[in-house]
Amino acid sequence: MPQAMYFTDDALLRRVHREKVVALSGPRALLMMAAHPVAFEGFFMATGALDDPYTRLRRTAEVMDAIAWRTKDEADRATRRVRTMHARARGVLPRDAGRFAAGTPWAADDPELLLWIVACLVDSALLVYERYVTSLSARERDAYWADYRVVGRLFGLRDADMPASHAEFQTYMKDMLRSGDLHVTPTARAVGIDVVLRPPVPLRARPLVELANFITVGLLPRGIRRGYGFSWDPARALAVRGGAEYAKRVLVPLLPGSLRYVPGVAAA
Repeated sequence: MPQAMYFTDDALLRRVHREKVVALSGPRALLMMAAHPVAFEGFFMATGALDDPYTRLRRTAEVMDAIAWRTKDEADRATRRVRTMHARARGVLPRDAGRFAAGTPWAADDPELLLWIVACLVDSALLVYERYVTSLSARERDAYWADYRVVGRLFGLRDADMPASHAEFQTYMKDMLRSGDLHVTPTARAVGIDVVLRPPVPLRARPLVELANFITVGLLPRGIRRGYGFSWDPARALAVRGGAEYAKRVLVPLLPGSLRYVPGVAAA
């Protein structure tokens, strides 16, 4: 008898995340998360994520895979471990960071911080999917956000902690980007550039990394891009937009399933 899962194959979450190209959303999401100085301290500095960042990123991806593709029991076990770790992570900001003064307390299970982490994942995945795969209707975006509310609950958020619809989610993102809460600290800038944009890959893979980095910088909101010190101009923006249109209209539709979809999906 098949075991129960949180999502089925017709879920928008699976439809979006089966696409390999959506992996391009990961670096953008991480840089956006780190642009919140309290979240940076709580989720990057205090949890040991930077002691072995690539192992930690792999484990995070495994938790998300368990939620999306495996049984409820497996997903519950994986997220229970994360919640236990978050419950122990507490502290205060060691120095001033934007509008947050040194000594500001933080907790990794603070609903406001957790929502920002989830929101960066959602905003980045939808942006990449719609730029590189296909556009979504308002109803489909609502369905995707409804799926992610399930994810949020698994990480400890209550329904009342999260926007009720995708339209409310968009309002939340706009409010955050102009709230003054986001401030890229010198440490976040150095760590973000080193960990996200300079992964340890073989020399032959460097051109692909540089291409991914170019896309990542182009997809960041303007204020956050400036905070990291990335230069940008209309010609680069046009190049990113043109490349996305080519992928969306020509490249992605012609890819065989083995190249287009994440492992396991093509076989299914």
